[in-house]
Amino acid sequence: MTNWAWFGLRAGSLTTHWPEGPGPDGQEGVRGMPRFHPERCEAGCRDCVSACPTGAITQSQDGQTRIDYARCITCQRCTEVCPTGAFEATPDWAIAVRDRADLVFGEAGYAPSVPHPQPAQRVPYALKRSLHIRHVDAGSCNGCESELEALLNPFYNLHRLGIFFTPSPRFADLLLVTGPVTIAMREPLLRTYEAMPEPRLVMATGTCATGGGIAGGGYACHQGLAGILPVDLWLPGCPPNPAAIMEALLVLLNRRPTRVSRGHLAGS
Repeated sequence: MTNWAWFGLRAGSLTTHWPEGPGPDGQEGVRGMPRFHPERCEAGCRDCVSACPTGAITQSQDGQTRIDYARCITCQRCTEVCPTGAFEATPDWAIAVRDRADLVFGEAGYAPSVPHPQPAQRVPYALKRSLHIRHVDAGSCNGCESELEALLNPFYNLHRLGIFFTPSPRFADLLLVTGPVTIAMREPLLRTYEAMPEPRLVMATGTCATGGGIAGGGYACHQGLAGILPVDLWLPGCPPNPAAIMEALLVLLNRRPTRVSRGHLAGS
């Protein structure tokens, strides 16, 4: 008997029961998206706006702070420079949303006490238990790709959920896109989408795909998928960890609820 076979028999199953049952998600101790407490803001302070490298934090003339989590790269600079603790470091990793507006905190007229339900998109019953993904790297730094690869390791074992990666768009149900969409990758991306059979879904994965990231808007790339393809699910994060990607896929299939509304994580 070879060593690896003996090790497997001794170790037993290493796959977590999460997310379909109680168990670790593998992200203990990992810092996530910063949380904003507007009541702690100091009037006239713009330290967070000046420190944000992607312009995710902006401030209106009347001093109202707006955070676009679709552009947040979780660098934690806002939590480090804020003198009053209005920005707090948390373990809350990025959560997927169907409506990109739900990644924005501080939209005019929004009050946290007002519910903002999003109707679940109709997903064919056959896809709920058997989803095939075609991944396209549209200019990523490969950070998101390393997290996608982790989904196939023994701990996460994505296949147990009936979700698989396919090399051909003609057999794919979901187009998963990473990167800000460079000029050179726009045409291959559109051709891949056109080659997919109906019904076809699109998921923007990582801050580059949801808001452009660091390179977005430069001479050689777009600001992510907005305006290029119809996006069914937005998942920020730089990069989003394997647990976040796995949960996002289940949200897409209506097997888990969306937990973010207008920039607020449920329970926060």
